[in-house]
Amino acid sequence: MGQKGPLVIIGGAEDKVGECRILRRFLHLGGDKHARVLVITVATKTPVEVGAEYVDVFHRLGVDDVRTFDVSTREAANRDSAVQMIAQATCIFFTGGEQERITKLLGGTKADAALHEAHRNGVVLGGTSAGASMMSSTMIVEGEGETNPRPSIVHMAPGMEFLDGCVIDQHFAQRGRLGRLLSAVAQYPHHLGLGIDEDTAVVVHDGHVLEVIGRGAVSVVDAGSATYSNLDRIRRDESLALCDVILHTLPEGCGFLLRERRPIPDFPHWLRQKELSS
Repeated sequence: MGQKGPLVIIGGAEDKVGECRILRRFLHLGGDKHARVLVITVATKTPVEVGAEYVDVFHRLGVDDVRTFDVSTREAANRDSAVQMIAQATCIFFTGGEQERITKLLGGTKADAALHEAHRNGVVLGGTSAGASMMSSTMIVEGEGETNPRPSIVHMAPGMEFLDGCVIDQHFAQRGRLGRLLSAVAQYPHHLGLGIDEDTAVVVHDGHVLEVIGRGAVSVVDAGSATYSNLDRIRRDESLALCDVILHTLPEGCGFLLRERRPIPDFPHWLRQKELSS
């Protein structure tokens, strides 16, 4: 068995017309111009249009082998042809849409098993917006933005389990989603909350080392050290009290170690030191 492939988890609205730095990084990790890209459009209700947009972008970035893969039924996700398409790819990209469509149509199918096998063997997985939220073992399905933390403002469900120990939210700063991410980690304090801004991504190396890229920031919410929560004594529509929650704001050039729950303020320096000591 090979080493797990990187994850490129994007907060949505990534640049597709300019330098396309995040999408270029995704391709670089999977072979640059020699990459074999599979765009999975299962999250969206307009797969033809969304798929064509990403095919055009990846072609423009110099990749010849770009294919789209849509699944509208679980029967289609259990076909051998679906498994073969996944097995042939070096980069697999999930578009935005509705994250629950991904889990409902792919979860537990042959395509699901093939995706996890590909990732275990080094294939790069990327996802934007809904395709980002589904990466974790527990995902935010929906919830209110721009409001104070309350249990009722966030709805959770099982994700696709490519990244352990996290809950991911996207379009984070742009849609005022700190309250709902706090509500999520209050209910799942063993998980770290990752709030990813638009045109921003975390690249996950070795399953636990996060690197931030893009023009925004990633907010990491750690409720593991919380000394007080009133979650067990309020109704779902009442306001949460949370004390001693840790918040990290990490722009490009920073990183985070998931297992140690520790930020890396200067990721390039940390990486050089790690390479020198290995």
